[in-house]
Amino acid sequence: MSNESNIRKSYELARERYEALGIDTEEIMRTLSKVSLSLHCWQGDDVGGFEKPAASLSGGGIQVTGNYPGKARSIEELRADLKEAYSLIPGRHRLNLHAIYGEFQGKLIDRDQITPAHFAGWIDWAKQRRLKLDFNATCFSHPKADDGFTLSHRDKGIRDFWIEHSKRCREISAVMGRELHDPCIHNLWIPDGSKDHSVDRFSYRAFLLDSLDKIFAIPYPSNEMKDAVESKLFGIGSEAFVVGSHEFYMGYALSRKKMVCIDMGHFHPTESVSDKISSLLQFFDEILLHVSRGVRWDSDHVVILNDDVRSLAEEIVRSNALNRVNIALDFFDGSLNRIGAWVIGARSTLKALLAALLEPRGKLRAFENKGDNFGRLALLEEARVLPLGAVWDYYCMNSGVLTGEEWIAEVHRYEQTVLSKRS
Repeated sequence: MSNESNIRKSYELARERYEALGIDTEEIMRTLSKVSLSLHCWQGDDVGGFEKPAASLSGGGIQVTGNYPGKARSIEELRADLKEAYSLIPGRHRLNLHAIYGEFQGKLIDRDQITPAHFAGWIDWAKQRRLKLDFNATCFSHPKADDGFTLSHRDKGIRDFWIEHSKRCREISAVMGRELHDPCIHNLWIPDGSKDHSVDRFSYRAFLLDSLDKIFAIPYPSNEMKDAVESKLFGIGSEAFVVGSHEFYMGYALSRKKMVCIDMGHFHPTESVSDKISSLLQFFDEILLHVSRGVRWDSDHVVILNDDVRSLAEEIVRSNALNRVNIALDFFDGSLNRIGAWVIGARSTLKALLAALLEPRGKLRAFENKGDNFGRLALLEEARVLPLGAVWDYYCMNSGVLTGEEWIAEVHRYEQTVLSKRS
């Protein structure tokens, strides 16, 4: 019996099992096919970018470890690697760019001078690939960020530099959204903070507030671009104080009608990030979610199908918010095959969403509404071992991507034929 026949046979048994719980697997797969993840370009080259001269990754407590061979050294190589990654992920997804990934033609273009023309190639490439784009200002790995402060810097000249950079990034985002006929989400994260105690946190946050208001002074149509602001608890070198805390940005986003970005790795390890979703959705029309995996003090491990990711997906689905939560990936790991890392993270996130969609919510809510806490807990436990894998393989097969462990061999093939030739 062929692998395809085995997948179909297993799926039919799974479909009947879910149907007994009132779940239509065909409808669930149609729903999942509409989910569009935003893949982060910076996994492909360890957050290097293509500025001249190339900047070393620094500022804000971010760090890539590992030196696995084969990372992308040019835009052409990065696009080839992205094409390979997309071919192994079911569904149609987006690309998330940082400002340091422009086509600068080997010229020194400082960040307060970038224009939409530097990203015209990416827009053309996205049109050819039928992709949509998201964008990020790059407020790190630059001499004007070396002391750990950018938009909240006490030096007005440095603040003005980063304000101008961020303004230009918003303009670029609007052009991307206009050209691709889909809103480009521009996310703003800054590294600002200090390693040890500050005695004037208020002033830094006042500077940041003023800088943000100047950045967002020019409105753009919501069908072209949308703004998000991203908080962080701490980073390497900013353990004691981060200017853009969760409370700061939540207040700012609410008062200025921006999206708040929630990164799974930017909170205390004991915080439940999933629990924040239903709270924020009471007040925001949309939010941006960065799916990552925090391990101890590092926030950016490759996403896997762990309890945190499953809980996050469950909260989104239970809140009926798939159309209100914009999901992006954000991790970087140089210790393993970088294309494999993209695919693991994306497929794990989609599996988590599929598992959440296949949850017998109707029966679970009926138990909860009757106050039957035993029935609710028992069914939650039984749902954990429902045949998710059979539905996933069938979904991948119908989406035209490799199933099961077959995709691993394809990544190895690409490594041997393409990546191994990069010095």
